[in-house]
Amino acid sequence: MSSERLIYLPLGGAGEVGMNAYVYGYGKPGKERLILVDLGLTFPDMDNSPGVDLILPDISWLEARRNQLDGIFITHAHEDHVGAVAHYYDRLGAPIHARAFTANIARGKMAEFGHPETAVRIASPWPETVTAGPFTVGFVPISHSIPESSGLVIDTPDGRIVHTGDFKIDLTPGVGEPFDHDLWASIGAAGVKVLACDSTNVFSHHEGRSESSVAQPITDLVADRPGMVVATTFASNVARVKTLAEAGARAGRSVCLMGRAMRRMIEAAVESGVLTDFPRTVTPEEAANMPRENVMLIVTGSQGERRAASAQLANGKYNGITMKEGDTFLFSSKTIPGNERGVIRIINQFSELGVDVIEGDDRYHVSGHANWPDLDTIHKLLKPQMLIPMHGEHRHLREHVKLARANRIEGILAVNGMMIDLSGNAPKVAEYVETGRTYLDGSVKYGALDGVVRDRIRMALNGHVMINVILDEEDEPLGEPWVETMGLAGTGRSNAPLVDVLEEDLAQFMGRAGNKVLGDDDKLEEGLRRVARQSAQNEIGKRPEVTVVISRLAD
Repeated sequence: MSSERLIYLPLGGAGEVGMNAYVYGYGKPGKERLILVDLGLTFPDMDNSPGVDLILPDISWLEARRNQLDGIFITHAHEDHVGAVAHYYDRLGAPIHARAFTANIARGKMAEFGHPETAVRIASPWPETVTAGPFTVGFVPISHSIPESSGLVIDTPDGRIVHTGDFKIDLTPGVGEPFDHDLWASIGAAGVKVLACDSTNVFSHHEGRSESSVAQPITDLVADRPGMVVATTFASNVARVKTLAEAGARAGRSVCLMGRAMRRMIEAAVESGVLTDFPRTVTPEEAANMPRENVMLIVTGSQGERRAASAQLANGKYNGITMKEGDTFLFSSKTIPGNERGVIRIINQFSELGVDVIEGDDRYHVSGHANWPDLDTIHKLLKPQMLIPMHGEHRHLREHVKLARANRIEGILAVNGMMIDLSGNAPKVAEYVETGRTYLDGSVKYGALDGVVRDRIRMALNGHVMINVILDEEDEPLGEPWVETMGLAGTGRSNAPLVDVLEEDLAQFMGRAGNKVLGDDDKLEEGLRRVARQSAQNEIGKRPEVTVVISRLAD
């Protein structure tokens, strides 16, 4: 029996949608040579991570083994797959491989952080391959909602792994390569030991629709609307942005792109050669001076992001443009679960302006992920010995395992931190690795266990009280404590100012406290905090977070 093993370890993206980071390894246990597939991020929300800018996977396990890491391979340019490469380049240092469009996006990120753009190497599509330690990796074109998406063929000394990345079976994607059944069948014919497969739409049992199917409905809609038409979609969906722009041009409208991400994606598509015939665009300043019925805006913010162009237009004027009654706003997108509140807020704001909003209409959007029938097809094309579902919440992974078993494929449900041994004829859990989240908060990164986000949530829920006391060299109070509050009601049950009530109760505590308490900062702080929280509870029904500042005069 070989002393080497083949392993799979998700550090992000397994048991959640977003923040993808998948490790493959081959070698003696603990000394495996490693590659990383994708290094993405996810976005915070005000409920669970208030004030946080971005959420990244915890790569501590991989960083500790950076001298074993032979390469990073990026399947496509969505933020949840490429967004963390520049944040973590210093900590990993391995070469990054991607196809031209994805490399263009990744190099832009690297430049923003002052990293060498040459660290991102452009890979040619299959059958060309890249060698990284014991792995030979090929980028196989696959259809998705962004150009030049690729599944990876990873050949190892212990058999072939196919990592699909995000995909759908689309024969007419508009921009990017169509799905090639014969190509994928040939990859399967060589023998596939492991299929690591997208699970996002496993619960959708209807046949998937092509990106091309939305072109005519969008064209008809834009032509029929009387006022200005504004449409939003995922900036990375270059094919959809092109369809929207072409619909505007056919209707005799001048097309304007609004939002940095939208412009950046179109520029990258042109620079990398995947987009060659995009309609002419005008600037926001030019659009603002045109008759409304002659204008079409394509804007960022399909998920209700507060700083994106959609939200700015909903708030009033943006780049000199104001939406009015008779205008139309189209969501050519699907609302990702968790973003409903932001999208509904924007819809209502537009409604108050008299704008007609179209949202949730399947005529104007198709998913970029494989439905159940597509997953069934890829299983049968590749005929893997084992299946590992990835890119999905726990329920998606579990359902995908059921599909695998229905196709007589050995499946295993592996969530973040679960290392799977793929040696032999059946997958098995090798060990568990501690994983989690890293928060980017301003310019600082910290882990979930550091308590910063927890404290911020507590302050948001409970408010904050600051207590200041001064004692002389004899441990006697100089004056009474004084209090400042934030995020708390000004008055409570007694109808007196909350600050006055707190200061009175704290002064009484100081008057009763003996020398043991007054002479011990820890005991004094504990007592003041307890009194303040109880007093606030009695007055306003809240137990706030409390900060105590004790000042002592020197002898």
